[in-house]
Amino acid sequence: IGMLAVGHSPPNVVKAISDQAARYVHLCALVGTMEPYVRLCELLNEVTPGAFPKKSLLANSGAEGVENAVSAARRYTGRPAVICFEGGYHGRTLLTLSLTSKYSLFKKGAGPFAPEIVRLPMPNVYRTPPGMTAEQYVEWSCDQLENAFTAQIDPSAVAAIIIEPVQGEAGFVPVPFLFLQKIRELCDQHGIVMIADEVQSGFGRTGTMFAIEQAGIVPDVVVTAKSLGAGTPIAGITGRAEIMDSAHLGGVGGTYGGSPLACVAAIEAVQTIRRPEFLAHVRQLGDVMREVMRGWQASYPLVGDVRGLGSMMLAEFVRDRETKEPAVEETLAVIKRAAQGGVIAMRAGLYTNGVRLLPPLVITEEQLREGLEVLGSAIAWVEEQRAVPA
Repeated sequence: IGMLAVGHSPPNVVKAISDQAARYVHLCALVGTMEPYVRLCELLNEVTPGAFPKKSLLANSGAEGVENAVSAARRYTGRPAVICFEGGYHGRTLLTLSLTSKYSLFKKGAGPFAPEIVRLPMPNVYRTPPGMTAEQYVEWSCDQLENAFTAQIDPSAVAAIIIEPVQGEAGFVPVPFLFLQKIRELCDQHGIVMIADEVQSGFGRTGTMFAIEQAGIVPDVVVTAKSLGAGTPIAGITGRAEIMDSAHLGGVGGTYGGSPLACVAAIEAVQTIRRPEFLAHVRQLGDVMREVMRGWQASYPLVGDVRGLGSMMLAEFVRDRETKEPAVEETLAVIKRAAQGGVIAMRAGLYTNGVRLLPPLVITEEQLREGLEVLGSAIAWVEEQRAVPA
């Protein structure tokens, strides 16, 4: 999901993997230094936000990346607790499931979960409570975040605050910039490590290299995966050097972390994505998606909201625009109808009532419009079925 930013089997990635495989397929980074690992870490240090000295660690998946980021924050601060947010998704290992929301889909039967986890509200402005404006809702959420240090936990016990700048499984909910700024402010005030989980939103997906850049915020640690590897299993944990250096000898690492084959694929992917013309193309794709999807919203009452950043977009389906009752069955019907037309789409959202769009970022505008036309026709068909008396 969301891995193929540079497309399926791009020639430069295929060649890099082939050339590397001819040299050696595997070398454990704990045993010997290998050039692809070092080159990729240097590249991650260069392209991630922040002008301070950085270091990077490579792992196998986004979940493993989050685990390592939290471990680094705990070692650095000497504190146990982590603050996360409603709607957040960080993986399916024990710790990352503990940090993850959406209980019935991901967590049912997997407990008991890790302790020292504090989960707080995150403002999804589409679902602003009645009687509040969106601005008031965001301000209230900021107040709740600050109040948690009185009502739920002392800041001296908090190692990290982790957040996705665009919540993925929650339904591509962009975190309000003011809320991200409040997190940064509280982290600075209390010596807490701010971790940005950019596993799904990172590497060009939102029109900038990283989604959090659009808020003007620099986190202490960034976790990356998915688009980083161009289809290969790899994750990056990049952070302030003093945080990343906090582990004792033997405290981090793994047999497969930073596979040389995945490293060379990732180097090619990052070098492609970081080009200004590539990111400009992504922003153009996002403009097309918003134009078409807002047309759906204007035409079909089923489409309650259209949101996202760049080409990371979602349409949320509701049965009633006033009550915003999730249209779960209708969402599945849209996906099935689109599949009949040759378009694969996936559900997302806290209520599983959204269709998320994560096209390869090398897609042409013509291809994109063709796919959107199929999806739009599927929505129209479901809307027509809703209008037919039972």
